[in-house]
Amino acid sequence: MNRESLGKQFIGGEWRDGNSTSEMVNINPFNGESIVTYKLADTEDIDAAYQAAAEAKLQWDKVNPFKKRDILENAVRYIEENEEEIISIIIDELGGTRLKAVFEIGLVKNMIKEAATFPIRMEGKILPSTIDDVENRLYRIPAGVVGVISPFNFPFFLSVKSVAPALGAGNGVVLKPHEDSPITGGTLIGKIFEEAGVPKGLLNVVVADIKEIGDAFVEHPIPRIISFTGSTGVGSYIGQVAVKNFKKPLLELGGNSAFIVLEDADLEYAVNAAAFSRFTHQGQICMCANRVLVQRSVYDEFVTKFTAKVSTLKTGDPKDPDTIIGPVINDRQAKNLAALIEKGIEEGANPVLRGNNSGRLFEPTVLADVTTDMTVAQEELFGPVVCIIPFDREEEAIAIANETRFGLSGAVHTSNLERGVEFAKKVHTGMIHVNDITINDEPIVAFGGEKQSGIGRMNGEWSLDEFTTLKWISVNYGQRQLPY
Repeated sequence: MNRESLGKQFIGGEWRDGNSTSEMVNINPFNGESIVTYKLADTEDIDAAYQAAAEAKLQWDKVNPFKKRDILENAVRYIEENEEEIISIIIDELGGTRLKAVFEIGLVKNMIKEAATFPIRMEGKILPSTIDDVENRLYRIPAGVVGVISPFNFPFFLSVKSVAPALGAGNGVVLKPHEDSPITGGTLIGKIFEEAGVPKGLLNVVVADIKEIGDAFVEHPIPRIISFTGSTGVGSYIGQVAVKNFKKPLLELGGNSAFIVLEDADLEYAVNAAAFSRFTHQGQICMCANRVLVQRSVYDEFVTKFTAKVSTLKTGDPKDPDTIIGPVINDRQAKNLAALIEKGIEEGANPVLRGNNSGRLFEPTVLADVTTDMTVAQEELFGPVVCIIPFDREEEAIAIANETRFGLSGAVHTSNLERGVEFAKKVHTGMIHVNDITINDEPIVAFGGEKQSGIGRMNGEWSLDEFTTLKWISVNYGQRQLPY
């Protein structure tokens, strides 16, 4: 797999430069070295990509469902054959550690395997009618063409999470990756499905500058669905533009997950689970535990143990197998994170562990004695910093957990599993896990958020529902008696 060859647009089955006069240099966030340079796509390229997807979708319609399944399974084999190169791309482009890369690739393979079953699950129904001699048929059919916009944090998985099910359900796809992850979230995926054998033009990848293309990707008349993963602010805007243009938005947005430790929890295990939930991939995961809520009777012990654990996490070069925390993705994220840490301390948070930062590298920071009115307790902390909040009663913990505009993931730790389940039911979030981590995603389990954490559900049968539509065809075997 040649990285230079992935520095192109993938439109209509052809690898070529974009028509824009602008270029974009894709850099390694750890050392600033150039990986590839893209000649960017413009609105004409976006139109060409959508036109190609619509035309290729007609060809895809004619492919036997079992052949479609085989093609998607080919994609998994190609990933397995090129796994080491993909790992190195994730490390270089995202600043992800090897641990993160292997974890992400595993998620990708499972997602494609599930999507490979979709072509043979396009089931319909025959329903009775109130009219004599009439049969009602419901056909499950592809939505048409899907536009996918993916983020920079887990771009390989979060792109494939929409791309593979959309293809499996019979759609054409145009993918626009984030500018900080154009290979891992974009052209790499184009290469994988090209090698797998999808028809030319069925999957297109456009690398573009939003300042140049504006809303063209969302407003284009061809796509019926816009699947976006990213920040709540941008997602809200994209959702509004999509609906204004009568397209269905599918939104996976930000989080402010609470990791709750009740007094009867196994503290050693809770400490380890909380550390993983917060600091995996530098805390740049929407499901990360931003807030750790700990019952007062075990609060001091937890803070001591947790701080000791976090202080051992090595920060540095993601190529080093011992590194747990690599760089945040870009200078803008680094600046925002540094400002949030300072603001948290100014507002009264106790920095029981204050990591140093240099450029995009941040050593872990633990802010204790945080209150819900502090900015750090309300905003998504997309980096290696965590808030610890004490509580006295269970009802107080539920109220604190719910005191956020987000509602994506969460976790509760207790030795009484049913107590944990009853607690979890009261937290306003799309997903929450008892005695586990907050970072969970399984290929056949409904994934999605409440409140400002998103719209829609992904994975398994829910993705099949999202990327298809139902068509009603009635058949009259006789003749209806008409009043005139």
